[in-house]
Amino acid sequence: MPSGAELFVEAVARLGIDTIFTLVGDHLNEVLAVAARRGIRILDMRHESGVTHAADAWARIHRKPALSLVTGGPGHTNSLTGVATANLVGSPLIAVSGSRPSTLAGRQAFQDIDQVAMARPVVKWAAEVPDAAQIPSYLERAYAQADSGRKGAVHLTIPVDLFTASAGGTGFPTWPPLDRPKGLCHSGDIHRAIALLRAAERPILIAGSGIWWSHAEDALRRFIELTQIPLYTITMGRGTVSDDHPLVMGYADPALNYAVHTAFREADLFLVVGKRIDYRLAMGGPRLFPPEARFIQIDIHPQELGLNRQLDAAICADARLALEALASAAGPQPWPPGPGGTPWLERLRALRRDWEATLALAASDTALPMHPAALCHELSQALPRDVLYSWDGGDFVHWGRALLPAREPGGWLRLGPLGAIGSSLPNALALQLAHPRRPVAVITGDGALGFYIAEMDTAVRHKLPIVVIVGNDAGWGLERELQSFASGGATVACELQSTPYDAIMKAFGGGGETVERIEQVRPAVERAFASGVPYCLNVKIRGVRSPFTEWQIAGKKK
Repeated sequence: MPSGAELFVEAVARLGIDTIFTLVGDHLNEVLAVAARRGIRILDMRHESGVTHAADAWARIHRKPALSLVTGGPGHTNSLTGVATANLVGSPLIAVSGSRPSTLAGRQAFQDIDQVAMARPVVKWAAEVPDAAQIPSYLERAYAQADSGRKGAVHLTIPVDLFTASAGGTGFPTWPPLDRPKGLCHSGDIHRAIALLRAAERPILIAGSGIWWSHAEDALRRFIELTQIPLYTITMGRGTVSDDHPLVMGYADPALNYAVHTAFREADLFLVVGKRIDYRLAMGGPRLFPPEARFIQIDIHPQELGLNRQLDAAICADARLALEALASAAGPQPWPPGPGGTPWLERLRALRRDWEATLALAASDTALPMHPAALCHELSQALPRDVLYSWDGGDFVHWGRALLPAREPGGWLRLGPLGAIGSSLPNALALQLAHPRRPVAVITGDGALGFYIAEMDTAVRHKLPIVVIVGNDAGWGLERELQSFASGGATVACELQSTPYDAIMKAFGGGGETVERIEQVRPAVERAFASGVPYCLNVKIRGVRSPFTEWQIAGKKK
């Protein structure tokens, strides 16, 4: 009879999962040995939260469930930040934790904690497998739960003795797979939306992660080209239609694209596709949107429709199917310019040019240490055009998000609503593993880099030639700016050492160098990507309040 570990690996392979993100522990030895013999790729990492962040990124990149496998006790508790991140961002992560033997539950065994109860508040579904024979059915259930409706994280605890036990029965799932409806569009909703769009003089389309998850990139591009509706993108919608497209007006984030402050207030209709009307969109409130503007929202998750903003039309559907239905209802011929027409597009382009000129003015600062805008402007010229970004949080990073264009679908990985800074490094490992011949850049601050800095070792061991660009201003820049504003200049617990992070990458076996002047940036970037090894550019910058932080402070003043 097969062991529980063999059933686990067989079920994983049958579900189409070919990579396991893990950190070894004695609860996992049997199952990892079987996985290695089976030829499943194992990315072993240095911290369990890094493991779940990387698996979350893998799920986002491939748009299907990914698997993390960590040991129980502290391995499980360490993993929960990455699990919660995945669930909030709608990423189908299957987070499996080993545990004490099932026969020792509730008997003060070593590392015995209620892992399922700890995970349940931050996942869609959680369970402990009761016996070895049911491991495949529980994995099938976990996969279906993670991948159905609005995707999200799930958790399984599997006691160590179940992996080593012989399992009777066939090992095939006993639960039928959950239905995974795509959400077909109601024709009445579609026709109402089209009528609203035709009547609008100043419409705007905001596209979010639902575009990515539903493979709607082409449908979105065709729809805006048919209707001539200007597009702003956000979250994983960034790059699904390139910022270079003449109908794309850039970031929909008001904290990073000040052009939207005026553009949104002047618009009379918003079509929001695959994006929650949440904190990033000012909760749909008057700080960003005019009260009289019409709203159409498309989301696969019915609870999102009208949550923070009254809607004039609501379409509960998969984003791709909805956009295709809207395009069909819009007719085969491109829409002629309406009352707003070309003047509206030109107005939005002018607002975008004005904001870009403001950023360019900041980037023209030549004083030392480098202004972060000057560095990011130089990066926009130096980075490969097809670079894939793994973004962190923090003041320096927000300059980059404001200045650098999004051109590649799936190439703009962000932290998500939990804002777990530091995760850009493990996210980048998954991004590089998925795209071995593509350039991958980590844009991070010195504070954030410290969280998972040992994953530099993972990058070297697994030959993942990411380029880590760290803006080093020797401090927690965003908090330093917020505290300084609130206190009139005083800060607490915001200062760090000006550490040579390139030396740390070199010590792990990669490459790196310190960059202090703007003329050094381009040749350093070229050396980094040509090196073929994980590389760290430790860039000395000045702490300067970013547009994101200015937006935060403006909100506090009100």
